[in-house]
Amino acid sequence: MTLLSVTELLQRYRTAALTPRAHMRSVMGAVREADARNIWITTLTDEQLDPYLQRLEQADPEALPLYGVPFAIKDNIDLAGVPTTAGCPAYAYTPQTSAFVVQRLIDAGAIPVGKTNLDQFATGLVGTRSPYGACGNAFDPAYVSGGSSSGSAVAVALGQAAFSLGTDTAGSGRVPAALNNLVGVKPTRGTLSASGVVPACRTLDTISIFALTSADAQRVLDVASVYDPEDVYARRDQVPVLGHGSIPSQRFRFGVPLSEQLAFFGDEAAKTLFRQAVARLQALGGECVELDFEPFLEAARLLYEGPWVSERYTAIRDFIERQPEALFPVTRQIIGGGATPLATDAFAAQYRLQELRRQSEAVWSHMDLIVTPSAGTIYTIEQVNADPVQLNSNLGYYTNFMNLLDYSALAVPAGFLPGGLPFGVTLFAPAFYDQDLLAVGDRLHRAGVDRLATAGRGLPREAPVQARHAHVIPVAVCGAHMEGLALNHQLTERNARHVATTRSAPQYRFYVLPGGPPERPGMVHVGAGGASIELEIWEVPANRFGSFVAGIPAPLGIGKVRLADGGQVPGFICEAAGAEDATEITEYGSWRAWLARRQPTR
Repeated sequence: MTLLSVTELLQRYRTAALTPRAHMRSVMGAVREADARNIWITTLTDEQLDPYLQRLEQADPEALPLYGVPFAIKDNIDLAGVPTTAGCPAYAYTPQTSAFVVQRLIDAGAIPVGKTNLDQFATGLVGTRSPYGACGNAFDPAYVSGGSSSGSAVAVALGQAAFSLGTDTAGSGRVPAALNNLVGVKPTRGTLSASGVVPACRTLDTISIFALTSADAQRVLDVASVYDPEDVYARRDQVPVLGHGSIPSQRFRFGVPLSEQLAFFGDEAAKTLFRQAVARLQALGGECVELDFEPFLEAARLLYEGPWVSERYTAIRDFIERQPEALFPVTRQIIGGGATPLATDAFAAQYRLQELRRQSEAVWSHMDLIVTPSAGTIYTIEQVNADPVQLNSNLGYYTNFMNLLDYSALAVPAGFLPGGLPFGVTLFAPAFYDQDLLAVGDRLHRAGVDRLATAGRGLPREAPVQARHAHVIPVAVCGAHMEGLALNHQLTERNARHVATTRSAPQYRFYVLPGGPPERPGMVHVGAGGASIELEIWEVPANRFGSFVAGIPAPLGIGKVRLADGGQVPGFICEAAGAEDATEITEYGSWRAWLARRQPTR
């Protein structure tokens, strides 16, 4: 069937070129064909789908952001009236209500197609640990799909859903994305509600999103990321504690692990593709910095070598102790190991994790994001069956630390291996940079891969993704707050970032105000008869903007400054009365120029 992005599908609905009922007839026809890749556990019947379609037939396509968009749900996430198995038939139950995020999507007009296959109890990164059969890769079913959100990824890659929900504890929302040429969003923990999700590690889990493009992923994230007071681990969006509050789409600094810390498990083609992705990021305006990746790798080892396996055991303790034989053998082996660690082991691991967090925090004072492979290589199902634990561990080399260290992450396609299988990279940053990563990831995706999942065509033409948040406030400065000058520390100590040097509209008179040190200029808006003044635009984290403004003395203040390009930003302005005893320096057009010209000549 034809692969359509969410944006393309919505456009067809809004122009009446297609209806949800007609599209779902095509979707379900493809879904109900022989499922050779073991994508689905349960699909909806026509009778179950009809209420969703009837509702949409009475609705305005413009009023619902996901009007008529089919989506798949990993089968550890509840959909009302449909069994949730978590990949274990003996565990199955039928919920009366949908998970919070699922209901948000349905309310926005999305249509559930069904529940997808997964590594049992979301324990695995391979997609083979399921009594419903190993899930085959969308490009070659002899290869693994990645897991645990296996069916969710393959369904989108084959066009059987326009987007899907997975979960991500240790990489389950990123590895399947990379292995199936998809965008995979691993949101900041708690920003997507876990209500109605069978937990793996409750303190680490997050719902994840698979989509064809970053624009599609952003549209779904906008709908899904609503604070849920019923989820005790839910978090509201907030200004990031680490970093500068936002990541510029250009002029950003990104880290890569030291070359000796990169692991491709003998896959030279994957190594080449990663180097090419790094080069593309540089071409997009990024500055590459090598970093010591050992704190991240040690944190990753804690996830399965430490007591967090006990959290997986706790999640299904009653069930595994009553029916251990019901678990897939390798799943039982892994989760069963969680019965033995002591409470003292848990505290010791928490102490070490906190030390590693502190070590890794230093990175974010001089770096905006880090890029790694999403997975160092790909394996056949046969290879994984022969060595299920070690090869699974290899796939998690770049992913297992992410939720332990509280990062946001985005997996994006980055090319194809010689045999035609996909390769992907992951961009990550501290918590609450989800939107910023989507903007950078969209540019990287479009610069490197012009193929829409498994379709025989390129990515749809869409406006570049822009980060949608209020984490920073721009401020125009024209004097002592400029970079390197006397009061610039008032910006840098608040983690503000210099993002542009520009000029004002030619509507201002410029003065040196009485008082000091330090001397300060004043820009007075006069309209006609004014001049253009040099400005620097700084972005200030929104939660620190108030304290910055509070320190500004009269007659200065913050108002709207008109720019030469016609835009307006908050910036320093001066009351007209404050310039009465000031020295006019409009002719210089720049505070720096005035400072330079008053230096004595030698």
